[in-house]
Amino acid sequence: MADDLTEQPDAGDDDYTLERSLTSAVRAALEGMDAIAIDAALDPLHPADVADLMEQISPNERRALLGLWSMGIDGEVLSELDENLREEVISYLPKGVLSEAVREMDSDDVVDLVEDLEDDQQEMILGALKDVDRVAVEQALAYPEHSAGRLMQRELVVAPEDWSVGQAIDFLRRDDNLPEQFYHVILVDPAYHPTGYVTLGKLLGSPRVTKLSKIMEESFRTIPVTQPEEDVAYAFNQYHLISAPVVDEDDRLVGVITIDDAMVVLDDEAEEDILRLAGVSGEESLSDRTLDTVRQRLPWLGVNLLTAILASVVIAQFEALLAQIVALAVLMPIVASMGGNAGTQSLTVAVRAIATKDLTGSNLWRVVRREALAGLLNGFIFAVVMGAVGLLWFGTPMLAIVIAVAMVVNMVVAALAGILIPIGLEKLGVDPALASGAFVTTVTDVVGFFAFLGLAAIMLI
Repeated sequence: MADDLTEQPDAGDDDYTLERSLTSAVRAALEGMDAIAIDAALDPLHPADVADLMEQISPNERRALLGLWSMGIDGEVLSELDENLREEVISYLPKGVLSEAVREMDSDDVVDLVEDLEDDQQEMILGALKDVDRVAVEQALAYPEHSAGRLMQRELVVAPEDWSVGQAIDFLRRDDNLPEQFYHVILVDPAYHPTGYVTLGKLLGSPRVTKLSKIMEESFRTIPVTQPEEDVAYAFNQYHLISAPVVDEDDRLVGVITIDDAMVVLDDEAEEDILRLAGVSGEESLSDRTLDTVRQRLPWLGVNLLTAILASVVIAQFEALLAQIVALAVLMPIVASMGGNAGTQSLTVAVRAIATKDLTGSNLWRVVRREALAGLLNGFIFAVVMGAVGLLWFGTPMLAIVIAVAMVVNMVVAALAGILIPIGLEKLGVDPALASGAFVTTVTDVVGFFAFLGLAAIMLI
């Protein structure tokens, strides 16, 4: 078995997903308590792939794997694990193994690891750090959650602003405590205020006598330590930053944020928006227990139930009409469904545009007009289609006109609701990704049913 596993790390060449053969082989090795096969399977893998594998197996299998894997879990694997699994994995690790893994991690990764743990586990991890590292992590934890202070790392490279290239290179060669990876040398004045930074490429490509201040990057900007992390990620994406120094309220340098950390935030924000648009908690993951999943989804399912009841109340007002003209009951869901889909399309575009700060007061009404016009044109197109379907199906010209007009009305209202509701919620300080879906669904259902049945009551009776 060990020979089979060493042939290929089993990460998909095209999509970077783990192949089923790897997971199956690991499970077989766990059943046979084959530590050699486990080592052969896991040692060639990237830490992110090891984390993916651990997320795909059961808790009992994870515990057995950690006991058999001779190389043991390290800091890189811990930092790649889904945060919902970290607490479980940490509880399985011997104190010595955990201490060694934590010492390998950068300060920002340690902060990310401990901030959601229980107090006893948090204290155990902090106790494994060197005094200077523990102080750095505790200071970061004192900053607001989801702020730049939590995101930054303390490992950085600093040089006086009046140094030359030669002085900086000599310093870098002498220093034994450089970060494993860094992109800029940050320049500071005597008060430790960052004044610029120099890329390693320019540093190595410039004559030794060149002053660092002469080769600073134009992209330089600082990040306030209390700035929300989503704004930090936006700045990195908007201004194409690779790293950025973090400053305190006195504008003194306290840390640095790098592109990999900003990418994680961007990914988390996009994932959170997608989940919330579906009425799912932004913290839900595939590794959650069943009861946790039920608890997270139940509230918004309850909200959806209330909106469905409201739509049913509208339908109930036309009970006699529906009993008299059965064709209305057949065609009614089509109007509501088309409105719901149109509203979801407009809503998705609006929520993402708000998140990326592309939708602002200066272009709001232009976007609203565009959505209204798009809804109107789509409404006319499908009105013709459904009018023809209604006429051929039921042979009643007036019924065809009713569904055609109702289709236009609901498509326009759906497009407007999809753009205006998230904007309104955002103005009220409510996350538009979380709450918009239920309101848009309510509007499209109620308006769709009322327009269709109301027109039918006027035109068909």
